[in-house]
Amino acid sequence: MGKVLVVGAGPAGMMAAVKAAENGASVTLLEKTERVGKKMAITGKGRCNMTNAASVPEIIKNIPGNGAFLNSAIRFFDNGDVVAFFESQGVLTVTERGGRVFPASSKASDAVDALLRRLHELHVAVRLRAEVRGLMAEDGRVSGVRLSSGEVIAADAVIVATGGASYPRTGSTGDGFRMAEAVGHTVETPTPALVPLETEEDWPKALSGLSLKNVRVRLFSDSEPREKIGEAFGEMMFTHFGVTGPIILTLSRVAAMYLRTHEALDMELDLKPALDAETLEKRVQRDFETYKNKQVKNAMVDLLPARLIAPVLDLAYIDEGKPVHQITRAERLRVVEALKRLPLMISRTRPIDEAIVTAGGVSVRELNPKTMESKLVRGLYFAGEVADVDGFTGGYNLQAAFSMGAAAGTWSAKKSEE
Repeated sequence: MGKVLVVGAGPAGMMAAVKAAENGASVTLLEKTERVGKKMAITGKGRCNMTNAASVPEIIKNIPGNGAFLNSAIRFFDNGDVVAFFESQGVLTVTERGGRVFPASSKASDAVDALLRRLHELHVAVRLRAEVRGLMAEDGRVSGVRLSSGEVIAADAVIVATGGASYPRTGSTGDGFRMAEAVGHTVETPTPALVPLETEEDWPKALSGLSLKNVRVRLFSDSEPREKIGEAFGEMMFTHFGVTGPIILTLSRVAAMYLRTHEALDMELDLKPALDAETLEKRVQRDFETYKNKQVKNAMVDLLPARLIAPVLDLAYIDEGKPVHQITRAERLRVVEALKRLPLMISRTRPIDEAIVTAGGVSVRELNPKTMESKLVRGLYFAGEVADVDGFTGGYNLQAAFSMGAAAGTWSAKKSEE
């Protein structure tokens, strides 16, 4: 019976430990914090969006960070397998808008408990407050790990599933990156992904908490020639520092990558994407006719949330107290322009420790896509966010973690017997 060590008890690590044990290995799961699944317990706003019901090609398309690398792993352990695993442990699931799959109870803790229950059934040794300081390798093969206490644990295979560098309070503090580099692996620069964006302007602060639905956001380079670098449609929200919400998080990856080499980028909000400029002008004209004896700020109550009227008028260079019957056509066109292309400058992302996931990590070029084994150190595997893999919201990141963990666990057990 081969001995497998799994470092990190997040979704990838727990699934890796389960699959290694199911395939006959003697497994020890090492977690540096006081309990397993800390980050998993807060995913999906505490509901745990465990996977997505989309097809495998669609799932891969929604993992912009090296999704193609996961083709074999996801087909090996796909979304149907994820659902079947949890339901076998008594966790019924529901599929909601956008194919998002949750525990029927809406409790992330049920999913964490299911994994822990299966680990106990398989007699996996779970060691808490066991912080791994480094990997041990001899002659190009892993031989075990050294804990911060100085204890050395020998193993036939080691699976590193320590997470990225986001949500450090859950234990994801970049440990795996340092371990990987110490044995010769390349670590692509960790960058926040699925993270809110900060604006140069202050006016969003006054709108903090205001949510907008069915808007379109476009991102552009801040230098000539001006190029569009991202676009998304859906829901967003203003905050005390800038913008957040589903479509902002979706765009944050390309924003973060751009901001690594540029000081800022331009954002445009289309507040009325269903109407072209000509149709919108007729709509504005009709509203202004209806409210012709009012101040212009009161003539836009049917067009916009009340708190957003003042910024739009300000960006259209119109005094909000001006009577509607004094508004010229040129001013009306400026209102239309502001509604269709409300400008903001993005100066930075929020810090990586506020990001939902980390882009960057152990280079996938140095990993076997079928087994997750290192191409540099035999018997060493990487699974989950520690690798340079990241997806959009919607269950794609947890699916990637479970698939990578299942592949690493299965193959580490099989190869440790060789």
